[in-house]
Amino acid sequence: RGVKIMFEEGQEILDKRYRVIKKLGGGAFGEIFKVEKRKTGEHLAAKVEKAIKAQRHIMLFWESKLIHKLRGKTYVPFLHFVGDEKTEDGKSYHVMVMDLLGKSLEDLFQECRRKFDLKTCLSIAVQMISRIQKVHEERIIHRDIKPDNFLIGGSETTKNNIYIIDFGLAKQFKNSEGEHIPFREGKNLTGTARYASINTHIGYEQSRRDDLETIGHVLLYFLRGSLPWQGLPGRSKNEKYNNIKRKKKEVTVDELCLNQ
Repeated sequence: RGVKIMFEEGQEILDKRYRVIKKLGGGAFGEIFKVEKRKTGEHLAAKVEKAIKAQRHIMLFWESKLIHKLRGKTYVPFLHFVGDEKTEDGKSYHVMVMDLLGKSLEDLFQECRRKFDLKTCLSIAVQMISRIQKVHEERIIHRDIKPDNFLIGGSETTKNNIYIIDFGLAKQFKNSEGEHIPFREGKNLTGTARYASINTHIGYEQSRRDDLETIGHVLLYFLRGSLPWQGLPGRSKNEKYNNIKRKKKEVTVDELCLNQ
């Protein structure tokens, strides 16, 4: 359920460092706003989530920690500021300010009538794999690869570059000693069911291969226009997930790539 966060246009936040221009979007995590850095006039993006006292794992601070770890890596948005904002009505929010980027691959896909040609898909594939490789080099797995989480640059010079965003579900797959996280079973599905790997559906602990399998599903979605397990019914979320898992296991690579 989406969190209703009403930052007004023109509102100054984070000790008046930034001024809200407009709301860009939102989801279960909270909302995203276009903001202006008052000191320089630079336009940036502010990701906002409601501060809940009982909440142990604050997604936004975890995400900012991982983005900070990835600093210097090309095509990960630069983190400008992380802080808390308390509004006049007494509500508290966590705010993360980062680079303002362009449209998502999902936006572009819809604009192209839900079909990318093979050349476009191959160009996207090279960039997506390159981005996730850089993330994996820092011992981080993304765990929510989907078209909405890859954005093009926001300027004329960067519009052909693809950036990877949203590390809210990301996880370190190796500890500081370089030991890989142990294999586990019985895990809940983390990520987006449409693109998730088969092992993620089974309930196995995710690792690098799951990010790569998910990229494969995204690319097939772009090439085909849809995936065979889209729109499957289910009386509950679990039943729907099980139906998706069954279909993913049944369908062959040849069937997926037929006429492509």
